[in-house]
Amino acid sequence: MRQRLLAHQYIQGILAGDRLLLSRAITLVESRRPDDQALAQQVLEAVLPTTGQSIRVGVTGVPGVGKSTFIEGFGQYLTNLGHRLAVLTIDPTSQRSGGSLLGDKTRMETLSMNPSAYIRPSPAGDSLGGVAHRTRETILLCEAAGFNIILVETVGVGQSETVVHGMVDFFLLLMLAGAGDELQGMKRGIMELADALCITKADGDNRPAAHRAQVEYQNALHLFPPTGTGWFPPVLTCSALTHDGLAAIWQTIQAHQQLTTNNGHWRQRRQEQQRTWFRSLLRQRLESQFYAQPGMLQQIAAMEEQVLAGKRLPAPAVEALVTNRLLADNQE
Repeated sequence: MRQRLLAHQYIQGILAGDRLLLSRAITLVESRRPDDQALAQQVLEAVLPTTGQSIRVGVTGVPGVGKSTFIEGFGQYLTNLGHRLAVLTIDPTSQRSGGSLLGDKTRMETLSMNPSAYIRPSPAGDSLGGVAHRTRETILLCEAAGFNIILVETVGVGQSETVVHGMVDFFLLLMLAGAGDELQGMKRGIMELADALCITKADGDNRPAAHRAQVEYQNALHLFPPTGTGWFPPVLTCSALTHDGLAAIWQTIQAHQQLTTNNGHWRQRRQEQQRTWFRSLLRQRLESQFYAQPGMLQQIAAMEEQVLAGKRLPAPAVEALVTNRLLADNQE
């Protein structure tokens, strides 16, 4: 059995950029054991002053858009500029076993061997809220370890986009040319979150179609309400294979960072994300405490039976459960 490390060993290792200790600290954060969680929070508190200085970028897109190929190419471009890059994936729909890490490293084979890059998947088969909570803490650990660009990739589609948008500074939506109308409903909601759109696979015979799609999406974005940040999301094209367009994407991210920093929206977005995280954890804690009270599950089951039988409406049933619990607490 591997020897349990002390808090100062984790802290020193992370601040020194030790990848092994960073990985072990992330595993600690992901653990459900109370003693691991207590140690993880101790480590996070200690490294907190060194965090928050990175550029956090969310990357999403429809299946088949080539997210992994894009991240591999974009990651190589960024590390060639001298940046240190951490890639975190969120895959709440995944039911894969521990092979998840191997899968991610196979998808980004070249980048995973790059000494300036670090790839870490989310724990498989976890709840969306749990993954989001741990990914936020993983971001802090990666920043403390010296990574100055954090890419958060959504592997699944759906609610995970909203979650990732709530933890990054810049949200990049990758699109395909001629993907068909069946995706329009899903894209509309995600497009409203995007800080930039990029049409991928803009190379070879696909180049004209990519440029047509660029114009169409640019026109569509004009119909959306303004974001209020002073930033208008551009539509770009790129090819991860030829690396065309990657420099323009990085310049766009930097321009967004500079604008929002100067007008105060960057700080406002970060603070809003912290507030959301705090309230989410508070809700989770109150909920778990409520369910953990002696006899509560039996009381809920009995009340549910009355609701299902049509003897009580849901609202007064909930009120009765909460009121009874509060009365019991006061009597104690």
